[in-house]
Amino acid sequence: MQDPLIIAGREYGSRLLVGTGKYRDFAQTAEALDASGAEIVTVAIRRVNLGQNPDEPNLLDALPKGRYTLLPNTAGCYTADDAVRTLRLARELLDDHRLVKLEVLGDPTSLFPHVTETLKAAETLVKEGFDVMVYTSDDPIVARQLEDIGCCAIMPLASLIGSGMGILNPWNLQLILEQSKVPVLVDAGVGTASDAAIAMELGCQGVLMNTAIAGAQDPIRMAHAMRLGVQAGREAYLAGRMPKKLYHGSPSSPSAGLITSCK
Repeated sequence: MQDPLIIAGREYGSRLLVGTGKYRDFAQTAEALDASGAEIVTVAIRRVNLGQNPDEPNLLDALPKGRYTLLPNTAGCYTADDAVRTLRLARELLDDHRLVKLEVLGDPTSLFPHVTETLKAAETLVKEGFDVMVYTSDDPIVARQLEDIGCCAIMPLASLIGSGMGILNPWNLQLILEQSKVPVLVDAGVGTASDAAIAMELGCQGVLMNTAIAGAQDPIRMAHAMRLGVQAGREAYLAGRMPKKLYHGSPSSPSAGLITSCK
């Protein structure tokens, strides 16, 4: 596997992580996941049935067995205690599954992360042996604290969840990237493929999204577009862009050997 994404010691070929909410039905969910090429898919334990409600359709029945790494998340949790309880339930439902996504929200309007409750929950979960990927603000100090606690990936927002506003503060993301020794993945706010490409060009190790795909007019086509955007952004980052030259042009063709006169 060339240039793998490594999360909690495991290698992944895709750097696009995709959510499973907001689709028309489980069939469309499965088709979008396939088009995205994602290998890690998030599931909201409070909103998606993974077997906790035996009389309702089970998402796991719609997905090819063993194809995806499931990433249970704590969407809808507003306290550390609720988040910890939710992920303990996920561990039971998924046979001692340890890789999880922690998010603790500050309010139901902005869905901005509640960083103090996030820090509290992260500390508890890491002590209990979870591999914690954590949704947070784009504050580099908070990101460093979460890494020091032992989170295996830092996931700062690009903009508010579901807003589709793209990356509003690339400078803070750059600060987080420069200091982090664990993967940094943009989580929340991506609206289209160019947003994903920009995140990857900045040096992010991956991008997680849900609404940008599920809320598109054609989710399946958008899932494929996001796949290509992430791949293109990563290739551009590895290639190294040309330097920007303010107020200075440079011809594309060589200036040596120009024909200066004609007879």
